[in-house]
Amino acid sequence: MTPELYGKIAYRGGTEGIIAEVRDRSLGLDDLQLGPAPLIIVLESVEKPGNLGAVLRSADAAGADAVIVCDPLTDLYNPNLIRSSLGGIFTVPCVATDSASAIAWLKQHGIRILTAQLQDSVWYYDSDMRRGTAIVIGTESTGLTQQWRDAADEHIRIPMLGQLDSLNASVSAAILLFEAVRQRNA
Repeated sequence: MTPELYGKIAYRGGTEGIIAEVRDRSLGLDDLQLGPAPLIIVLESVEKPGNLGAVLRSADAAGADAVIVCDPLTDLYNPNLIRSSLGGIFTVPCVATDSASAIAWLKQHGIRILTAQLQDSVWYYDSDMRRGTAIVIGTESTGLTQQWRDAADEHIRIPMLGQLDSLNASVSAAILLFEAVRQRNA
């Protein structure tokens, strides 16, 4: 193609000169293949593609079984998400659904729901993550909805020793995922 046409199609400048047309791989909850003690990250209403991409990178690195995005505010195939995931969107099964369906599915499969929240919580390293576990993280601005707090089997939190009481959602996901990895490999 001509450089002019390429310039109109390419998402951003400084690309590698490759354009592809692909179909998305839309998965539903029932498409997920789970092992005996699945490790799942659930994100509620994530809005920043870069955060979701970073969570997918951590999920891949930790060997998570899936990422479930509830009530998504960003497209799973947003170019910024794909770039920030470094391809994790293609290596970790990722499902977009609503919170009520995700909660019902997790309960049906006997997967413990651990919500990351400051209120009424135990330290994350005191929670047993060796069995089927879904770690649920909310938005950085408002946290989790009451629906997830009520559905939780346990509320967990990361110690905040400084003056701030919040971490980036992708950083929180990485910390909690790798605690599960530590416990499962101890």
